[in-house]
Amino acid sequence: MTITLENGRLPESAVQSYWDDGFLFPIRVLDTNLAAAARAEIEAVERDWRGADLPQPLNTYKRVNAAVVMPFVADLAGNPAILDVVEGILGPDILIYAAEFFTKEPETRQIVSMHQDLTYWGLGAIDGMVTAWVALSPATQASGCMDFVRGSHKNAILEHEDTFDENNLLSRGQEVKVDVDQADKTAIELQPGEMSLHHGLTIHGSGPNTSKDRRIGCVIRYIRPDMAQTVGARDFVMAARGEDRHQNFVHVPRPHTLFSQESLALYEDIRAEQAKTMMKGAAKSAEMYS
Repeated sequence: MTITLENGRLPESAVQSYWDDGFLFPIRVLDTNLAAAARAEIEAVERDWRGADLPQPLNTYKRVNAAVVMPFVADLAGNPAILDVVEGILGPDILIYAAEFFTKEPETRQIVSMHQDLTYWGLGAIDGMVTAWVALSPATQASGCMDFVRGSHKNAILEHEDTFDENNLLSRGQEVKVDVDQADKTAIELQPGEMSLHHGLTIHGSGPNTSKDRRIGCVIRYIRPDMAQTVGARDFVMAARGEDRHQNFVHVPRPHTLFSQESLALYEDIRAEQAKTMMKGAAKSAEMYS
């Protein structure tokens, strides 16, 4: 049953459910027309820019920091309807830490192994981050929707193992070294325009897409300004709402055009810094989402 919002905001009962379970779904934040328009925009980028002479493969820009080089992704991450909901979890001061696409092609074997988001980001085991997963196509069990483990966010960061599996959408193919029983998983089914929220320590993953449609999700990670990078020298955010009184992150501007020279140069700077943090300690070298 879809979460009923009160004037576009989470009721207290829903906020409590989030903190109890480590996740919340489904929440309608876009009507079907807006969701279809967002899907059309990313598919137009795929069509028009796949063969372009960009510094990185197009998939890299889709899978990490897409909002830095794609204006419509920055606009989606800053959508007031989404921020109104996120405010119920983080409060009035919100920064965009990342926005990216997780896409599984129809009838393919790509998965996301069971993991905790905060494992390699250098932010520690924090409560001040929430991930919004906005469906742009149906996310069903057949199409490989996410599975969440209820209450698992109450753990610390658990030990993970790097698999570097070519079918894994994660940068290191990281997988939590805990046996997760199928009965402990909650399938997070979403229709286009619906959103889920999850805590950065919630154990989650997803299976292959056995359907005949693409499974496309825009994943937006929001943080409170009092969070801080503890491993890397610098980390980056985009303003969303409220004030940043802490200035723990480098603020980056929203792009004005697709893949401008300025935004591409900024992207490379961010990519280099974040790779030092995310790939630290990896058993072998790997490109981030190449």
